Amino acid sequence: MRKREEAAYVDFVEARYQSLYRTAYLLTGSRPAAEDLLQTVLAKLFVAWSKARRAESIEAYARRAVVNESISQRRRRWTTEVVSDQVVELFDSPSAGFADAVVESQSMWQALNQLSDRQRAVIVLRYYEDLTEAEIGFVLGISPGTVKGHARAALAALAARVPSAAMSPAEEEWA
Repeated sequence: MRKREEAAYVDFVEARYQSLYRTAYLLTGSRPAAEDLLQTVLAKLFVAWSKARRAESIEAYARRAVVNESISQRRRRWTTEVVSDQVVELFDSPSAGFADAVVESQSMWQALNQLSDRQRAVIVLRYYEDLTEAEIGFVLGISPGTVKGHARAALAALAARVPSAAMSPAEEEWA
């Protein structure tokens, strides 16, 4: 790789690392897994940098690689992870509101972990990365209608598993 291309790659990684890491973390649910996932993707991106630079959007190309690698890793995983249902006390005596928020957060993570890979990716990209249906479709290589279908099914599953996850009117309109 030429020095100019290497510099462009480094600039891209420096500019987009946090955003890509956030996506990886939300897809994996764990910092070490997110770091491993992102390092794998960035290594592959480095090798395919000339191809990535020709893509319509380098960021969308990289985000798609993160989602695809996440799905591949979940399929290859030979051990199963058990999500703890115990609340970890972060402070000696948290307020009741804080404890409720922690329990609700853990319930949401557990519910997200139970979604299919595609549904989880749609929820992460829509509600955490704030992408549009068209952008999500581009990243995942599916149509906007399929994105809506995955979102609808995922939101219904989340609402059934976490009652406080009921959709707002704006979310219902999107799904």
